[in-house]
Amino acid sequence: MAFLTVMILSYMIPAASSEISNKNSVKLQNGIWQAKVGKQMQIQADVTNGQDRVQPFAYIVQVQNQDGVTVSLSWLTGTLDSGQSLSPAQSWTPASTGVYTAQIFIWAGIDNPDALSLPLTMTITVS
Repeated sequence: MAFLTVMILSYMIPAASSEISNKNSVKLQNGIWQAKVGKQMQIQADVTNGQDRVQPFAYIVQVQNQDGVTVSLSWLTGTLDSGQSLSPAQSWTPASTGVYTAQIFIWAGIDNPDALSLPLTMTITVS
């Protein structure tokens, strides 16, 4: 079993938009992300390959509502060279108000669920 070092530092940014007001549609307040219904956001993390070899990966984002129902599941795949960093993101547009949980998983592949890092969880309050 190989040791894999992938660092995740999370943050969320509003999706690119021509309206300046949309840049403030997501903010962190008291450790909980605040968002608006109908405003697209990007759930993003910094990922670094701390190994001495190339590492394929899948960046998976799951968003669940307060009842534990998955309302969004998206992913992207790629490879990181040794020491390379990347800030992948997946978009999500909340359709209704409520408290949501977003989880970020870094796996060896979308069909290879070997975790390269512990999952990252964040709370999002949508108003």
